[in-house]
Amino acid sequence: MKGSLFEKILAMDILHSGSRQVTELRHNDIPGSEEAFLSTLAPVPLLVPDTTTRSLFRSTQPPAGSGAREGLWLSFGSHHRLMVWLIRSIMFTALLVALVIGGLIIFLVQRRKNQVLKTEDGWWGAGSPPDGEEDLTIRSFKVTTSDEELEDLYRRMDQTRPVPSLEDSQFHYGFNSHYLQQVVSYWRNDFDWRKQVDKLNQYPHFKTNIEGIDVHYVHVKPKTVPEGTKAIPLIMVHGWPGSFYEFYGMIPMLTEPSDPGQLVFEVVCPSIPGYGFSEAPRKKGFDSICAARIFHKLMKRLGFQQFYAHGGDWGWLVTTNMALLEPKYDSTPLFNDSSSLTTVHTTLQRLIYFAPLRTVRGLHVNFAPPSKLGLLVTLSIILGRHFPKLFGFTETDVERLYPCMEKLVLESIKESGYMHIQATKPDTAGRGLNDSPVGLAAYILEKFSTWTDHDFRNLEDGGLTRKFSLDDLLTNIMIYWTSGCIVSSMRFYKENFGKGLDVPHAKMPVFVPTGFACFPNELMHTPKLWVKQKYHNLVSFSPMQRGGHFAAMEEPRLMAEDIQQFARSVEEMKKKKESHPCPAASRALSFPRPPRAPDPGHPPSAALPQALTACPPAPLGNRTARGGSG
Repeated sequence: MKGSLFEKILAMDILHSGSRQVTELRHNDIPGSEEAFLSTLAPVPLLVPDTTTRSLFRSTQPPAGSGAREGLWLSFGSHHRLMVWLIRSIMFTALLVALVIGGLIIFLVQRRKNQVLKTEDGWWGAGSPPDGEEDLTIRSFKVTTSDEELEDLYRRMDQTRPVPSLEDSQFHYGFNSHYLQQVVSYWRNDFDWRKQVDKLNQYPHFKTNIEGIDVHYVHVKPKTVPEGTKAIPLIMVHGWPGSFYEFYGMIPMLTEPSDPGQLVFEVVCPSIPGYGFSEAPRKKGFDSICAARIFHKLMKRLGFQQFYAHGGDWGWLVTTNMALLEPKYDSTPLFNDSSSLTTVHTTLQRLIYFAPLRTVRGLHVNFAPPSKLGLLVTLSIILGRHFPKLFGFTETDVERLYPCMEKLVLESIKESGYMHIQATKPDTAGRGLNDSPVGLAAYILEKFSTWTDHDFRNLEDGGLTRKFSLDDLLTNIMIYWTSGCIVSSMRFYKENFGKGLDVPHAKMPVFVPTGFACFPNELMHTPKLWVKQKYHNLVSFSPMQRGGHFAAMEEPRLMAEDIQQFARSVEEMKKKKESHPCPAASRALSFPRPPRAPDPGHPPSAALPQALTACPPAPLGNRTARGGSG
């Protein structure tokens, strides 16, 4: 019988179907051995049971008188067995291909998920960095004032030159000059800056030098923590033209919650370098990524390896970049103290897993404009008004977004003039503001009017005191005035926009658990669909009843409650995913700390070593490691 092996089998099947005759397959038709023959039929022979395969073959003597040599014979008493086996081989091959393709897709998705924003240490002080080790000292700081400072302020106020506003102009041309005179009069005669300084100092202030500049921050620890729990570290970052003072109304709600069932936070409110009492960078290039890196170092210097982060305005971008900088697992031991845990091996014996999971445990923001217009966002803008349910748009979404030309384009042009100035020539306008307290107040307070509610442009007083007190507004102004930071704060726009809009971090998705508080009068409304394009692990999306751009200062209770709810959701998810064989160590490991740098009034905790001592190591084979078996 000539022809290929497949042709022989096919001919045999046709000629001898249903019979118990055999067809000779000579050794010279089958290269090698029986195993070689199997490999020609089955691309994946290991996937086919050996007994099934060999039952098709029989080594025997050829029929008498056939003239055939002794060899390998294929029995087709039931030829269907071979066909089933061939079909199974094809199915297994297809399954293998599908697994390879699926694995490749998972690999690519996981690779994207594990993207890390790359950054390098910088030096932002004057001149070159000094030789020797970095100064890790943490110093106490107090806000102060003096008679000379106030006398200079009053003299400049008295010399201001008023300009009359146009008739019936309200706040459409900027801060109404007539109402500005009333604000200046209150500032000059009734506002008590010394009293506000005492209010600022009600919480502990500190400074520490990072990358050559002194970074200021407020650090508030809870007075009491419920037994069996630990305070949750939370860093809150402000924007422009705000300051750390925006969060003063929220701090007691987070550190001393009225409900005993609520989480208790340990709050850190830093000033972005160049803002408030943080030193301004002396070199070009200090952008939101640099600020994120410095705040990471700050939190680690305070002893926090895991923490939550909240931000609005520039704080949104800084904290988002913090989540992108270190989103992966940390493989370092918890302690380097020779008296407790000295090596990775000891850590494994005691804890079974490395910690912490990720530096930013959860991210909460209240401002998240689309970083890029992808296909889905573009389609939602075009079709969302007519097919809102297709994109998950609510009535509020449709009301805030449409008509697009008016709500998204013209409105943005009306309110973004300041941004073009500060993103191109900040020093020019900033120098004038730095010399005139009245000019500075007009420039900043106008934002607290329009960005709180666009309709406030129709009011003679800009609606300023409908949401804020003049004392709080002027306290924020005084932080800018006394620190002389208006120019350096405006430069932050130049440094961020100067590198273009197509920066790497704008394209990178965030996989850290994220919560978004959607306030109805925010500068740019962001539907849930748009938020999810950047934040792929969106745990909560909270439409708020009221509030605008300065929500932390305007609606502190709503903001604090949403942070509470978000953090509680993340903690509950963590508890479901993670279990620890030792409850005492589990509680202590909630937020592990390495030995912290010297910090006045904040001695390091010994809770973890005590918890570990209470849990003697069990045999390794009886324990389960995080993410795998022990």
